[in-house]
Parts: sequence; structure tokens; C-alpha cells
Amino acid sequence: MHAESTASPTAGLSRRSMLAGAAAVAGTAAAITASGAEAAPLPTGASPSAADRITEQPDRTGGHARATVFKNVRPYGAKRPVDLTVVDGVITADPAPRGAKVVDCKGRIALPTLVDAHIHPDKTAWGEPWVTRNPASTIAEYTAEDVKLYHALRTPLKQRAERLMGHAVAQGTRAMRAHVDVAPAYDLVGVEGVGSARRNLRHALDVEIVAFPQHGVIRTPGTKELLEEAARTGAIDRVGGIDPIGFDEALDEQLDVVFGIADRHGVGVDIHLHERAATGMESLRAIIARTRALSLQGKVTVSHVFCVPGLPERELDGLAADLADAGISLTTVAPSSDLVLPIARLREHGVHVGLGSDGVRDSWSPFGNADMLHRSHLLAWVQDARLDEELEAAFRSGADGGARLLGLPEADLKPGSPADFLLVRGECLPQVVVDLPRRDMVVRDGRIVARDGELVGH
Repeated sequence: MHAESTASPTAGLSRRSMLAGAAAVAGTAAAITASGAEAAPLPTGASPSAADRITEQPDRTGGHARATVFKNVRPYGAKRPVDLTVVDGVITADPAPRGAKVVDCKGRIALPTLVDAHIHPDKTAWGEPWVTRNPASTIAEYTAEDVKLYHALRTPLKQRAERLMGHAVAQGTRAMRAHVDVAPAYDLVGVEGVGSARRNLRHALDVEIVAFPQHGVIRTPGTKELLEEAARTGAIDRVGGIDPIGFDEALDEQLDVVFGIADRHGVGVDIHLHERAATGMESLRAIIARTRALSLQGKVTVSHVFCVPGLPERELDGLAADLADAGISLTTVAPSSDLVLPIARLREHGVHVGLGSDGVRDSWSPFGNADMLHRSHLLAWVQDARLDEELEAAFRSGADGGARLLGLPEADLKPGSPADFLLVRGECLPQVVVDLPRRDMVVRDGRIVARDGELVGH
């Protein structure tokens, strides 16, 4: 299926070059019961033999505590396998209740599931017939292509969104922040569709919904009323904004609308900021000021933030201190080495930084796969990671960074941790980040929700 073709003298640009142009204009093994002999790591290539397949025995606890023992796992790639005992969705150091279900994981590595801090599931053509994209070079041109693709795709938005979100779960995502376009061109169809997908996947995935004014808050009449309605009805968790100076050309007016809605309805804020250099810093400083003025500390995120990479060290440290003091978090999608946020330095100052997928196979780009392990791999790539600790840090950005951003407990595989983890074959965590093995199993709240890249049960 092709979106309607439009001729343009401008060559089509990639997402990362468009954003840049538009803006400028290892871990330690869990302390669980050790299970004897050291298990050799399984190969990462061929499918497991029958002896290597994960096996299960039924739960015979009689309907009391929901208990499962995941035997022979290697948390973070530990040399010696352990047994992870899970009772009512939480890892415990206590002995398993009599009759607990037993899952033999055959020496696979257990890693925490990840959090996608920035994704656009409403725009996706994932699973649809191939779409030929048209040239575009500005945000306005890309948004026009969004509308064309929305009308060209025959599968309802809610089904496309759920398909993509379910795929994310099967690749090891336990939570996401979904940015959903709100504009007169769509009304609130996206919010309703992603909301439906959230309900259907609630057993496996936590979802925050951001009403995102991709077409502008001020430049597109009717948008601010839709944002207000989405917040008033409780359909969203956050209200968004976009490039208040560079795109909307109305810094104070846009931020007054966005922060006013957040203040009136008790929702958070997440603003796309592609603006660079002095323009971006002016917008960012205005966001910090409004966050403080309305006492919204801990409820505001700024995404992309292309004005931050490349700042002189002293200026970066001062800005990071201000962001931390205002409780403002940031997200990056690691688009390139010159646009990825300086995550380690920001965290030194207490700024939470999440990692996200951004768009997935939409009108902006044919790329993207909603696989946060792969996104951690891309982060390591653009950071030119070489050392094991650098590769591990990239994984932590996809797991722990997003969890902090969404206010979720970290799934560190220790007693008291939520039983949210994935199982892969491999040697160690750095090798997994590089090789991206198949997710053999995904566990959420102690329940198996996916096997071999496919959702199971509800």
C-alpha cells in the first residue's frame, strides 16, 4: 500500500537529519538460592535442542499464593546459575511454597525488562503492507505526510497500535510512554486507540499516554481545545508541546496553554524540543521557570533536547543542576553521536534520563522496531562504546533510566524486586547488548507473557 504521492523538488531527508535541521533551523548476580553446578552458556545462533528448551511444571499451590520458581537462570550473565523464586509477582529470598510452579530455564541469562520512555505507537505502519514515503524536509511537511498515511492505512489505528505495543512486550518492554498525536486532523482518535490498546495489554505492559500536539499548539486552531478535553476526561497522563519558538513561534503562549492544562487537571508535561543552540536554551529555561512557578517538580519531561549536547562543560553542569532542582527529566532516542544527550554527566547531577524508540515505521522513517534492547545497542553504537562497563551502561539507560522516569520500581532481580525480566541465551550482558539474541521468554509480574518473540495468554 502506498500513501498518496506528492512531487517535491526537495530530496527526502532522514529522521535524524530532519530533526537536526528543523532544530537548528555487570551487574551483580541476584542474591537468590544458588543451584549447584555452573552452567555453560548456551550458543546464541541456532535454535535450542530439546534438552535446552525451557520446560514448565504446573503450579499446584491450590490457588493460594501465586508462586513460581524459575530454575537455572544467570542474572546479568552470572557464572553460576541460581533459582529465582517469585511469589505474587515479587522476587523473594524465602523458600518456595509447596507445590509452586517450576520453570527450568536451562542456564539462560535473566535481564530486567526495559522501559521505552518515548514512542509514537499511533503513527505506525508496523505489520502493514510496505509504504512508499514521500520527500519531506520540515516538521510541517512531515506532519502533512502523517495525515496522508493515516488515511491510507486500512487497519484501524487501535489495532495497529496494539500490534506494535504487543510486539514491544514480546521483545522485553515492560512499560512505555506513548506520545499520541492530537490535532483537528485526528480529533482524539489516537488517544482513544492507544487507550484501547493499553487496556487490552494491561496484564503485560504499563503505558503512560501523552497528548502530543505534533501540528503545533498555537499554529493549528482547535488543538488547545482538544488537549484540554483529553486532560479533562482523564484519557491522558501528560500533555505535550513542541518547539515553542522554532515551530509554534509562540513561546509564552504555547507554554501558558500546556502548563495551564497540566496545572488545572493534575497531569504531567512532556515537551518535544528539537530547537538547538540559543533558541533551544531559551525554550528550556522558560520550561524550567514554569515548572518551578507551578510547583510541578517531578512531573515535567523534555524530550530530545538537542540544545544540550555540545554545551561547554561548565554550562552543562549549571544547566543540569537547575534541571535536577526543578525535578525535570529528559529523554533521548540516540539519533546520532552529536544529538544524543550526555547521559552520564546529567545523571551525576541527579537528572533522570530515559531512552526511547521514537517513531516506528511511520511516515517519518521506514526504520524502527520498538525493541528497547536494540535501542540500547544503538545508544552504545552512537556513544562509540567499547568497554564492558560502557555497554552495560547503555543497557541500564534502557532499563533503569526509563523506570525512574515513569516512577516505576527498578527490576534489579534482587529480593523485593518486581518479577519483570527476560531470558536470552548468551555469555554475559555486554555480549547480549552487542549480539541482540532472541528473547526466549518475557516475564511480567511473575507470569510468562511472551515466548520466542510472541505474546502468550492474557
